[in-house]
Amino acid sequence: MAEDFKGIVDRYGRPIAKAALKVEQAAPTGSGVRRHDALHPAAGLTPGRLASILRASIDGDPENYLALAEDMEERDPHYAGVLGVRKRQVSGLDITVEAAGDDAASLEHAELVREVIERDGFEDELFDILDAVGKGFSCTEVIWDTSEGQWRPKRLAWRDPRWFVFDRIDGETPLLRDGGQDVPLNPYQWIYHSAKVKSGLPIRGGIARAVAWTFLFKSFTIKDWAIFCEAYGQPLRLGKYDAGASDKDKQILLDAVSNIGVDYAAIVPAAMAVEFIKADISGSHGLYKERADWLDQQVSKVVLGQTATTDAIAGGHAVGKTHDGVRE
Repeated sequence: MAEDFKGIVDRYGRPIAKAALKVEQAAPTGSGVRRHDALHPAAGLTPGRLASILRASIDGDPENYLALAEDMEERDPHYAGVLGVRKRQVSGLDITVEAAGDDAASLEHAELVREVIERDGFEDELFDILDAVGKGFSCTEVIWDTSEGQWRPKRLAWRDPRWFVFDRIDGETPLLRDGGQDVPLNPYQWIYHSAKVKSGLPIRGGIARAVAWTFLFKSFTIKDWAIFCEAYGQPLRLGKYDAGASDKDKQILLDAVSNIGVDYAAIVPAAMAVEFIKADISGSHGLYKERADWLDQQVSKVVLGQTATTDAIAGGHAVGKTHDGVRE
């Protein structure tokens, strides 16, 4: 029979086996579900696909949604910037530990906590715990040091949120995906953090969910802007061929007019011709930038509660100082 801690039980009153805490419950594996293989649902994302991903996350399959949340941080510099500000604002705070009493045991316990939070890397571990701000939750595994018979946190290991699901009944209890089964997290081995921007289920409470549609619309805007910039000022290249031209000849002409704007040189058969038609572009060329900036401001409002500390707006320094108080 496994040795249990004396006088310590889990939230349900069950004894805790020491052996279970000496083994990493969610260590990465080379096969199975706990791999670091990258999913990139943001590639080619469409409104229909996004709606499907969001629905699936509520219905018990959050993997693609959590992968999308990761993609959003990597692909959108503004979102990554303001989200990083919010997390660093918390992880960089000074932590004060006060003993529960004046007795020797309370003072000893407080000193132990101070030693843990003063370790090198604790601020980074706290930053990882705050991954919940974007994704709605985070699960951090406590790796215990028992080398000399003591029980002391050695490090706090961030675990990929894609490795977890929620109980299908209450929608709130995190479960570890393990070989086709969903198993409960071992007591005293996990730090589970749920950070909500709205009330409701944890999987629906992260900032990424609120920003997902803005991210999609901005990606369309940036793509259109890039196409516009590439074509701006370039004349229309019109290729002409005789009625008797073969499909091969047509392809040769198409390749020539497609590449001439980049290579500034091309050769075509004498029977073919390339005509340049002057570009005549009208309208507001700043529409793309204005839309992208407006979408960025909406993201700033969701993440930081204000815009003046991240976006250049009228009012300058005074407005920025006022809005910075919202962040604090």
